[in-house]
Amino acid sequence: MWPTADKTEQLILDAKGGDSAARDKLLERHRDSLRRMVEMRLDRKIRRRVDASDVVQDVLVEANRRLADYMDNPKMPFHLWLRHLAHDRIIDAHRRHRASQKRSVDLEQNIAAPLNVDQSSINIIAQICDRELTPAAAATMHELQARFEQAIAQLEDVDREVVVMRHFEQLSNQEVAAALELSAAAASMRYLRALRRLRVLLGEPTDE
Repeated sequence: MWPTADKTEQLILDAKGGDSAARDKLLERHRDSLRRMVEMRLDRKIRRRVDASDVVQDVLVEANRRLADYMDNPKMPFHLWLRHLAHDRIIDAHRRHRASQKRSVDLEQNIAAPLNVDQSSINIIAQICDRELTPAAAATMHELQARFEQAIAQLEDVDREVVVMRHFEQLSNQEVAAALELSAAAASMRYLRALRRLRVLLGEPTDE
């Protein structure tokens, strides 16, 4: 889902050397990935009023403003830094648009589960259930998506985020650990635990 690191690193070096075109390319090549990340996490009701593209544009404007600071002290890979900025914007969007409903919702960790997932949800169901979907099962895509959405919503907040990051954003365990400020072992443990829980919620037998 995210652009390759080698090209990103070269663009960062060029941008740090004063190449404005490289700076623009660096930000622009992450636009689509950021949009997908934001779209997966905006609540259905909020998506009716907030366009993911607008959120992404705000993120890129902020990233451009703060890019020099990042390049001077890159504490994490560039795409994870952009995710962090997007995470804050998503939380702001939920707070801003739910304030009028007078709801008290803790969104520091509880970012919305992916509600507009596509074929990816079918793929993960097949993997979790350790079987290939038959043509007949694949034809019931909407039903399977609904089951998956209900199941993943029941996971603990961090466990759900680990699954989303691993399967929908295609991040490595090391990247997930860095983004969530976990050890690699803890991130891996949460991932395996989440998959076991999803198997149960989807009505599949477990090894336990």
